[in-house]
Amino acid sequence: MLDWKSLHNTINSSAKIMLSTHENPDGDGLGSATAVWHYLTQIGKDCRLIHVSDLPMEYNFLNPDNIIETYRPEIHDTWISKADLAIIFDVGDFNRLRQVGEQITSNSIKAINFDHHPDLKDKRFTNNYIQITAAATGEMVYDFLKAANVDLNLAMANGIYTAVMTDTGSFCYSNTNQKCHQIAIECLELGVNTAKIYQRVYESRTPGQVKLLADIINNLDYSNNRELASFTISQEMMNNANANKKDIDGFSDFIRTIRGVEVALMIFENANGTCRINFRSKGKYIINTIAKSLGGGGHKFAAGAVQTGNLVDVANKVLAEEHKLYPEAILKIISL
Repeated sequence: MLDWKSLHNTINSSAKIMLSTHENPDGDGLGSATAVWHYLTQIGKDCRLIHVSDLPMEYNFLNPDNIIETYRPEIHDTWISKADLAIIFDVGDFNRLRQVGEQITSNSIKAINFDHHPDLKDKRFTNNYIQITAAATGEMVYDFLKAANVDLNLAMANGIYTAVMTDTGSFCYSNTNQKCHQIAIECLELGVNTAKIYQRVYESRTPGQVKLLADIINNLDYSNNRELASFTISQEMMNNANANKKDIDGFSDFIRTIRGVEVALMIFENANGTCRINFRSKGKYIINTIAKSLGGGGHKFAAGAVQTGNLVDVANKVLAEEHKLYPEAILKIISL
C-alpha cells in the first residue's frame, strides 16, 4: 500500500508544481497528468503541465483549455526554475523526459516518480510512488485522489478513464483487473463519453499510418513456429508513406493480434542514428529481460529499449542478446 498521505503532504507544502510525462506521450501519461492538473488547480496550486513532445492529435480532447504545454526554453525556463516540485507520470526512465528532465536536474527540483513501471533506482527522482501491479498509472491516480476523499469531476474522470483504457487495450490486455472495470463504471456515472474517447484514440488513423502498416504487413518476418512476428521500419519507409513518428504507435500491438503470434518485435530507425526497439507479448513469453539487457526496460509483456546504430547493427544486437539469455532457443529474432 502506497503512502498517499505523504505525497499529499508534499503537495500541500509546495507552491509551484510542474507535471510532466515521457516523450512521445501516450494516453496513460497524458490522462494521468491532466487528471492531477485539474485536482491541483482546484485546490489553488500554481501548476503547469509541460512535456517535450507535441500533443498527439488523438488526445486533443484532453486539452480543451490548452492546459497541456509543449516545452519551449524561452517560454518555460524561468517558470520551471521557480518550481519546487515536479510530479512525473508513467515515465519508466528519467531520460525520456529529455529537456524537461534536464531542467529538473539543473534547478534541483524535488521530483516525484508516479509510475507503474519497475523501479530503476534512478537517484534523479527524490521519491518514488511505484506500483507495478497497477494496470495503468491512471489506476494509481484514482487511488491517490480517493485517498484524499476528492470528489472526481468530469475533467478528472476523462483523464483517468483515458489512462486506464489505453494501457489495458480497451480492457482487453492481460493486465486488466476488476478495479479497472470499477473505475470505468464510476467514470461512466460521472458522464464520461467512453465511445467518443475510443473513437478519438483508436479510429483516427492518418493515410500515412495506413500505408506504412500495409508495408509492414507485407514484409513481416515469422520465426519460432510463427510465434514471433518481427518487422523493421526504416526512415525510407517513413518517407515513402509520408508518415511521422507518432504514426508507428500501436503497430506492435496490432501485429501481436495475429493468430498464433505470441511476441511482436519492432525495430524502428530514428533519424538521429539510433533505433527504438519495442516488444509486445500475449503472455506466454516474458520479454522485459531482453529489453533490460539492451539498456531498456518495461513490464513483463510490454517492454522496449533504444540502441545506437543502424537497423542491421541493432537487429544483430537484439539477436545476440536473445541467444545470450536463451541459448537453447531456436528462434531467429529478425532477418535483414
